Amino acid sequence: MPIHCNAKKEDIQKTVLMTGDPLRAKYIAENFLENSRLVNSVRNMLAYTGSYKGKEVTVFSSGMGMPSMGIYSYELFKFYDVENIIRIGSCGSYSHDLNLADVILVNQSYTEGNFAYEWSEKECHIASASQQLNAIIEATSKEIEIPCIKANTLCNDCFDGYLDNIPGFIARFPKELNIAACEMEAFALFYIANYFHKNASCLLTVVDDYYKSQSISSEAREKSLNDMITIALESSLKLPRKKETSFI
Repeated sequence: MPIHCNAKKEDIQKTVLMTGDPLRAKYIAENFLENSRLVNSVRNMLAYTGSYKGKEVTVFSSGMGMPSMGIYSYELFKFYDVENIIRIGSCGSYSHDLNLADVILVNQSYTEGNFAYEWSEKECHIASASQQLNAIIEATSKEIEIPCIKANTLCNDCFDGYLDNIPGFIARFPKELNIAACEMEAFALFYIANYFHKNASCLLTVVDDYYKSQSISSEAREKSLNDMITIALESSLKLPRKKETSFI
């Protein structure tokens, strides 16, 4: 049984939107869902289930960092039979081609860390999103005319904004991956999803930019996050309620 979640199994839906900030989960429940109800409050990792355009979806918070994401994604996949997790978070840009408030759909997540080795004694530093789930999200973003940019990102153990030598940090990026941005949870989510043969994707909003020395205002951040949330929720409408062999 899960030890970090007290939700009833029937209260967690097959598709979960996962945000790092518990208050963002509350914000989504209050502003996007109908008849939402609090289904988890252990350690204040708030989770809500409610209806979006007639279909129930769960919004769950993960906290910050790969260890926390690993715990909650594991329990959701293993104990609650969740099939799809879409992470919705923020990131810092390391690409001249990105702008503040752009929405990124992560293709591959690279980490310098040892999450995979600790989990299964494998020297793995690249984890991929579900291509089927990503395809649904890409198609949805086009349909609702809220663009997202597919890119590879770095998943860091340390908050990159506090690093002493950011140029040295950037120099370590594998050149062939064309790393566009940095966040702190996607690798663990993808790795655990692949472990369980489940589906995971990650949408990120650019909230600061290293090369342009910019960060997004609080008002603009809310609007851009709303765009990302809308893409995720609209995509969830296309996902099956119960396990199926294929989305297509």
